[in-house]
Amino acid sequence: LRAVAPWTARQFARAIAMPNLVPPVTTPDAAAAYRERIVAAAGPGFTPLMTCYLTDDTKPDAIARGFDDGSWVAAKLYPAGATTNSASGVTDIRNIAPVLERMQAIGMVLCVHGEVTDPEVDVFDREAVFIERVLEPVVGDFPELKIVLEHISTAQAAQFVESAGPAIAATVTPQHLILNRNAMFAGGLRPHAYCLPVAKREKHRLAVRKAATSASPKFFLGTDSAPHPRHAKEAACGCAGIFNAPFALESYAAIFEEEHALGRLEAFASVNGARFYGLPLNESRVTLQREDVRVSERIEAEGIELVPFHAGETLPWRLLA
Repeated sequence: LRAVAPWTARQFARAIAMPNLVPPVTTPDAAAAYRERIVAAAGPGFTPLMTCYLTDDTKPDAIARGFDDGSWVAAKLYPAGATTNSASGVTDIRNIAPVLERMQAIGMVLCVHGEVTDPEVDVFDREAVFIERVLEPVVGDFPELKIVLEHISTAQAAQFVESAGPAIAATVTPQHLILNRNAMFAGGLRPHAYCLPVAKREKHRLAVRKAATSASPKFFLGTDSAPHPRHAKEAACGCAGIFNAPFALESYAAIFEEEHALGRLEAFASVNGARFYGLPLNESRVTLQREDVRVSERIEAEGIELVPFHAGETLPWRLLA
């Protein structure tokens, strides 16, 4: 945390903090303790927005109390076994129906890792099947529940969010706008291109890219930055996750410029998400300058070696201090 939090704080004034620690963040006390650790690591001027990890045993009253007292701004749905530290997640969406009903009533946001874990479902189809099997029924049962489908990676997800009502939104990572699934196998196995959801076919990358740069308020920035030490990525069973925080805004700026949509970047990065969550817009600003910046091959901090997204590449934008 001390090694990586300052990179996020350099780019952003606040961030949604995921609750998938070990043990997971399921109580206000755990959320407060984690918030304090993040603030201490990130330094002044950064606000972590905490979330509650949903389990089969989560109680509606507990969720509501944490929301009312400001312990968390959202709850996170991890299908059990879907991603990093999700073993304690929800095994059947019906188990948390009372929680979702209460969240709908109080206007609390549900953040969703949208993948099924059925071993018979192809890994590249997990997001699309989740939308069909889980998300569509949830939206039908709780039409006013605010839902963020996080780190979308498919044309199906982009289409679903765009066609749904105003209570449905999505975040988009830089890697899902840049990588297709070939990136994981370019000249050999490329562990630093592996994340969950995995990158998909080129047609999906293009569909997500079109949605993100479309000026629709339903899509907004969400890095899903997931740092793992280099040795844990370059292993026989490497960890899922891409450490994109160090050059996130530079990466998004390059994408939006390529799509002739630089005028839409500010809303995507700084407006749409805040408005969906009901938060005030930040008053301070950051400045991006049209100047090449070389991304380091490695980042070392606190005795840990990490590989950032775009390692060894040159990006055409620089974030000014």
